[in-house]
Amino acid sequence: MTKVLVLYHSMYGHVEAMAEAIAAGAGEVAGVTVDIRRVPELMSAEAFAAAHGKVDQKAPVITDVNELANYDAIIFGAGTRFGTMASQLRNFIDQTGGLWFQGKLVGKVGSVFTASATQHGGQESTILGFIPTLLHHGMVVVGLPYTAQGQMRNDEITGGSPYGVTTITNGDGSRLPSANELELARFQGRHVATVAAKLAK
Repeated sequence: MTKVLVLYHSMYGHVEAMAEAIAAGAGEVAGVTVDIRRVPELMSAEAFAAAHGKVDQKAPVITDVNELANYDAIIFGAGTRFGTMASQLRNFIDQTGGLWFQGKLVGKVGSVFTASATQHGGQESTILGFIPTLLHHGMVVVGLPYTAQGQMRNDEITGGSPYGVTTITNGDGSRLPSANELELARFQGRHVATVAAKLAK
C-alpha cells in the first residue's frame, strides 16, 4: 500500500476542512491509505480559546517527527501568516533535522496547501516559501496542475494556483471553503496519491 499523510495546522477550521477534502481525494486512488494528523498547537489552551480557535478538531496530534518517514507522500497545510506558513507547522518541520541528516524523506512526494483572509493575502508566497524545505529534504514536489480547471474560474472568487490549493476565509473567518475549492483540494489529493503510487512501484 502507498501511504499518504495530510499534515496540517488549522486555527479556525478552514484548513481542517481542506485537509479532509484532500484526504478524501487521495483515498480514491487504488492501493492508497491516508492518515490525517495535526501538528502540536503552540498557543496555550486559554489563548487558543480566547482567539476563538476551533477546539473540536478530529485529527489526532502528531508529536514525533520521525513518523514522517513512514509515508510515501506528505501534503502539508497551514494558514498564511504575513505571507509565510503559520509558525505551528514551521516549528514542527524545524525539528526534522535528524530526518534530513539521514535522508529519510528523499524521494518521497511533498505538496502544500494554505488559506488566507484575503484573495491575495500571501497564498502563493506561503506555498512557494515552503517548497525549498521540501527540496532540502529531497522530496519530489507536486502541485496542482491546470487539468484542475476550477482554478481557472473567473465567475467567482476562488483560491488555488499551480502551486497548490488554497481557500479564502475573510478577515473574520466567515467564509468557508467553497465547493470549487473543496473539489480542487480533492483533485490535489488524488493527484499527489497517484504520483506517489507510481513512484512507490
